[in-house]
Amino acid sequence: MSWQAYVDDSLIGTGKVNKAAIIGLAGGVWASSPGYTLSAQEQSAIVQAFHDSGAATASGVRLAGQKFFVLQANDRSIYGKKQADGCVLVKTKQAVLVTEYTAPTQQVESTVIVEKLADYLIGVGY
Repeated sequence: MSWQAYVDDSLIGTGKVNKAAIIGLAGGVWASSPGYTLSAQEQSAIVQAFHDSGAATASGVRLAGQKFFVLQANDRSIYGKKQADGCVLVKTKQAVLVTEYTAPTQQVESTVIVEKLADYLIGVGY
């Protein structure tokens, strides 16, 4: 399956994620939903947030120019909120799944989808 298919089918296609990208830990966007652009600075900050979860919690994360307050962060997952909308970021061995959801979708609904795909990718070496 192509990286774009993971974004289109496994994330956006569920209806529980409305913007998504897969970025490499070494840099670069592997795939993204139409119009969802993460700057090089945002990509770098996302990867760094997994190394310093305290800083991510203190300052939040920026995705496509929008700031999300970080509710929870650890070395695998970051969950953020912006009013009724939110984000779920999950790190695999080689990449980060970056997703956003909008109300009425709840964080738990989106989290299950993103974490499950991350588990699968980790299982196959990515």
